[in-house]
Amino acid sequence: MAEVTDTELVDACGLEPGLICEWIWDSTGNESLASLVDWVVERPLKVVVILIGAVVVNRLVKRAIDRMVTRLVESRTREETKAEEESSAALSRLGRRARKRIQRIQDQAERARQRAMTLGAVLRSLAGFAVYALAFMVALGELGLDLGPLIAGAGIVGLAVGFGAQSLVADFIAGIFIIIEDQYGVGDYVDVGAASGTVERVTLRTTVLRDVNGALWVVPNGEIRRVGNSSQLWARTVLDVDVAYDTDIDLAASVIKEVADEVWREENESTTIIEEPEIWGVQNFGADAISIRLAVKTEPGEQWATGRLIRARLKKAFDINGIEIPFPQRTVWVNQVAERTSTAPGGTEIREDLLGQRSGSDGDD
Repeated sequence: MAEVTDTELVDACGLEPGLICEWIWDSTGNESLASLVDWVVERPLKVVVILIGAVVVNRLVKRAIDRMVTRLVESRTREETKAEEESSAALSRLGRRARKRIQRIQDQAERARQRAMTLGAVLRSLAGFAVYALAFMVALGELGLDLGPLIAGAGIVGLAVGFGAQSLVADFIAGIFIIIEDQYGVGDYVDVGAASGTVERVTLRTTVLRDVNGALWVVPNGEIRRVGNSSQLWARTVLDVDVAYDTDIDLAASVIKEVADEVWREENESTTIIEEPEIWGVQNFGADAISIRLAVKTEPGEQWATGRLIRARLKKAFDINGIEIPFPQRTVWVNQVAERTSTAPGGTEIREDLLGQRSGSDGDD
């Protein structure tokens, strides 16, 4: 056998010869046969191994995502169970209101589960795309394709897109966390800083709100720095009721409590109070009035209607009990204006207005 050189081996099997190609070359010394085996057997075998590895990695990643979604759903289920137990304990006392609250808790939990499952499907799709795209690139490299220019071009394009779409990426990531944490959903009344209103749609990129004036706000998720949700489990309306300084505080507090308790016992459909109203006491000494604070715990979304109803009834109750609802009062000092008329030489009349009166004398008469 002729002496084999490294150059001949490289010509037959490439710069990084595989085990099979090198073994064929060592056994036969035939460059064409070794090259044929390399292209027909070894390289396709490597591609198959890469694809199998991609399938395995994809399944592992999907399994990890499924576990994350399962833990998220279990967390929501535990919260639902706890809230249902609290509502069930009050079922005999609250009746319809407790059943309504349990139904709303179940709806919110089901919404959270559906959103978690949807997010899991999106993440699985993205993960599968990333894994198979990487495997495809590696397979092309094994087939001898020069990936340098392709990777460089993709890097330049990715850099340009990254600078131009960084806000879009931030919106997308923020949307994922909004869905994972179930910060709010369709039908919730939220304050996101830039706008406040009822949520009409939540996507991975934007949140759509309808405010009280009917305007539709489209807020990018990446611009939301904090969220105030007024529709989670329960709400509270806090009323600072002003009375005059000469009012009997105990009488006023008892009237306010009686009015709030009356609304509580009525169990109205749109002004549902879920706990006994509380008088928190004197809140403030104002310029014109004393403020007595009333706290009422309501069903979420009903705090505003409940507050309006209580205010209307307080006005009637105060009128009946002779309690004055104060208005701004001011003390005004008025200076008297005295007129003095004198006649100057030549018959000219001189009129002087004196503001107020001055006591004493600054000089001799």
